[in-house]
Amino acid sequence: MSIDLLPLRLPPLSLYVHIPWCVRKCPYCDFNSHVHAAGVQQVVADAQVATRHTAGAESSGQLPEVDYVDQLERDLRSQLPWVQGRKLGSIFFGGGTPSLFSPAAIGRILDLAESLVGFKDGIEITLEANPGTFEQAKFAGYRSAGVNRLSIGVQSFDPLQLQNLGRIHTGPEAETAATQARSAGFDNINIDLMHGLPGQSETDALRDLQRAVDLEVEHISWYQLTIEPNTAFYSAPPVTPGSEEIAAIQQVGRTYLAEQGYGRYEVSAYCRTGFASLHNQNYWSFADYIGVGAGAHGKYTLPESGRVIRTQRTRAPRDYLGLGCAIGEGGLDFPLPKTTDVPPEERPLEFLMNALRLVGGVPAETFSAYTGLPTSVLAKEWQRLQAMELVAPLAPRITTTAFGYDYVDEILQRFLRSD
Repeated sequence: MSIDLLPLRLPPLSLYVHIPWCVRKCPYCDFNSHVHAAGVQQVVADAQVATRHTAGAESSGQLPEVDYVDQLERDLRSQLPWVQGRKLGSIFFGGGTPSLFSPAAIGRILDLAESLVGFKDGIEITLEANPGTFEQAKFAGYRSAGVNRLSIGVQSFDPLQLQNLGRIHTGPEAETAATQARSAGFDNINIDLMHGLPGQSETDALRDLQRAVDLEVEHISWYQLTIEPNTAFYSAPPVTPGSEEIAAIQQVGRTYLAEQGYGRYEVSAYCRTGFASLHNQNYWSFADYIGVGAGAHGKYTLPESGRVIRTQRTRAPRDYLGLGCAIGEGGLDFPLPKTTDVPPEERPLEFLMNALRLVGGVPAETFSAYTGLPTSVLAKEWQRLQAMELVAPLAPRITTTAFGYDYVDEILQRFLRSD
């Protein structure tokens, strides 16, 4: 791309913490998650004792919680030069199953993040939880540790679908988990649900949504089952509804959620007023985020050099636990994550892949601020799309039209192949 770059501006900053272990690998899951015997034991008996284990504890049947948190601290410290004075607007614990870690461990991670980076006022701190791994005392422990948003991976309330999806909880257990979370003091709860499941009808999908709405949660993530490579479903694909059936399910579901006061603000995210996820919005606004933990990704803007970089840590938990070592009180021998530059010619598509997921898009001025490119690089293709009524004018916001929002993938294809 032969164009002079504009000055980059530091965007807001978030933190993603990856906890890679889970009780069972679900057949649809392509995330970096690894079955650990300790997780199974903790479902049977809630033995969350924070004792020190060596990196070899992973193979001994004990979850290496303390060592892993030690590595997270080293990981975070190694990336501090890229923070550039910013404070965190949100933190997200994902996995795997972060709820396998004790409240004390989660609290220690939050204390480290606050002391090393700092928190903005009103920071959102989300922890993913599976309904089958919790009891009320744990919810209260996470709330006391500083977690203020719980994301419960329900996927379905239907017993047959739960079996199809390899989930370890029942529908009633999922409902109890939401009730327990509310009793523990959480006033910001998300439920994850899937649609387009094997043999699922419009009525079935709507029944799942109704049960979530009846729980009066603030946020519902409702997304279509997709068959991804390197999953059990990819090797033995289930028979799922066809495109027309999917469209009908989506239409009835979106209408129902709107009627119940859940506004759609992102492709698969619906919430009551004031409860859109800050962390999600940070991602989709092409802002920055620190990624720590096995396989975690991050993104940084470096204004002094005009670079935008992405980072990734090694995926295998054992390899991550073996990274670096302490070299004394004053420093750490810990490698930086692998970095990849986002070159100027790729930034327009990268930006749009994120921004166009949001209903209403993003302010147009953030395009130049976060990519270092003038909006004129979009103009030629944008005018064609505008003539097709797929996108709104390029200012004041970069966004699709209501009609065009259902054709985001097609819009992005135009930029993928444009001059």
